[in-house]
Amino acid sequence: MDFNFFKKRTVQVDFNDIDPAKLPKHIAIIMDGNGRWAKKRGMPRYFGHRAGVETVRRVVKLCAKLNVPYLTLYAFSTENWRRPQEEVNVLMNLLVEYIEKEIDELNREGVRLTVIGEVAELPEPARLALAKGIEKTRQNNRLNLILALNYGGRREIVEAVRKIADDVKSGKITPEQINEEFFANYLYTREFPDPDLLIRPSGEIRISNFLLWQIAYSEIWLTEVLWPDFSEEHLLQAIRDYQKRDRRFGGINYP
Repeated sequence: MDFNFFKKRTVQVDFNDIDPAKLPKHIAIIMDGNGRWAKKRGMPRYFGHRAGVETVRRVVKLCAKLNVPYLTLYAFSTENWRRPQEEVNVLMNLLVEYIEKEIDELNREGVRLTVIGEVAELPEPARLALAKGIEKTRQNNRLNLILALNYGGRREIVEAVRKIADDVKSGKITPEQINEEFFANYLYTREFPDPDLLIRPSGEIRISNFLLWQIAYSEIWLTEVLWPDFSEEHLLQAIRDYQKRDRRFGGINYP
């Protein structure tokens, strides 16, 4: 087995061709392919998850360098509880390990850690590590690193509808106040802009219950590359392609 993958590596990347004026303000990524990456190497799935953490480090570091303000990573969905308990335990332990090992560097780099999803249902060690990391980095504003944990887009929308119904019932608001902007204020992501660029590695062509409301007009970039092999150059290529797109939001761009 090749364990060299787990060694932190330093890669010099050239992003002189990236136009800072056309950077996506918010990049969202469905991290996918860890299990298949491990299977290809005859390793158990947790090897893939650990390798995927190294990719997280690379992507976060590059987004901070590029001055991308928001990065959302789909780390654990509401459906992921259906996986074997041993794998769920590995994923939760890796989350705690990542935060404990990286939080000081994230703080030095000006990264603010936040989370969306039903965090209260996570195991206690994960909740405590997240709370500690969020508190330590809450004053930072260089990059908002948003981890989607125990997250599901349908559940987010249902929870928002339930809260709105409660507020209507109690007389806090009227049905006439409800429009798209008002509704968005009841979502987990109410303090963040919608993603401009959605990236999905691993060759899958679906959005897997991720940010169903927020990605209505996101540009989507797909690649066959499995998440542990997703490099700085792949992220730059996604941004280059994004910068060539003509974003019309349903309208027309006149010459």
